[in-house]
Amino acid sequence: MTDYVLSDATREKLKKVSTASVATALYKRGLRNQFVQGVVPVERKPVTMVGQAFTLRYIPAREDRNPITVFRNRDHKQRVAVETCPEGHVLVMDARKDSRAATAGSILITRLALRGAAGVVSDGGVRDAAGIGALDMPAYFARPSAPTNLTLHEAIDINVPISCGDAPVFPGDVMLGDGDGVMVIPAHLADEIAEECTGMESYEDFVLEQVQAGAGIIGLYPATDEENLTKYAEWRERTGR
Repeated sequence: MTDYVLSDATREKLKKVSTASVATALYKRGLRNQFVQGVVPVERKPVTMVGQAFTLRYIPAREDRNPITVFRNRDHKQRVAVETCPEGHVLVMDARKDSRAATAGSILITRLALRGAAGVVSDGGVRDAAGIGALDMPAYFARPSAPTNLTLHEAIDINVPISCGDAPVFPGDVMLGDGDGVMVIPAHLADEIAEECTGMESYEDFVLEQVQAGAGIIGLYPATDEENLTKYAEWRERTGR
């Protein structure tokens, strides 16, 4: 879908910014639907998830196509997605926001983590959530759900455009996840969003210091008073930010 390759430099910049900053930067560009709705961390991690999207699409299961024996098929799309998701990428699963059945469990997600994935995002359920939450790799889901995916889902397509939590996700888009949730950054904007948000985070750190010291926000956030811009420049010089 895209020739874009996330550079190490851009990845490191994005690891230091928040979903909130990314949401604002995308909004400035007219993009309002890039937050994955209804998805939360399985377990909050001390790191920010950053990686390009590798997608798996589920459709509603039809009973005659999804007996338990389908897992004997070496080409089963769910298993193939886990075994082919590239290192440093995020496996993003479209379950149509139906969390009544799992989209994966701890064995598959552990395998994904050991293969070097940067994370996993599902707008459906996962089973064995405690095991997934114990992994170092960030994981996001709608809620725990014990039933096997075959109960309600059929894995049908790998690395195609999907919807995840009502957000459009194209293969190669950059997924950024923190404690608030997950943003989808269109691949062609990733570098400039990383650069802009780095500056935004710096200014917001300055603003927070000012507010904690008793400053009011009018003219400070956003910066409409020249005096505050001067203070910010001095703060950057002092802090190296």
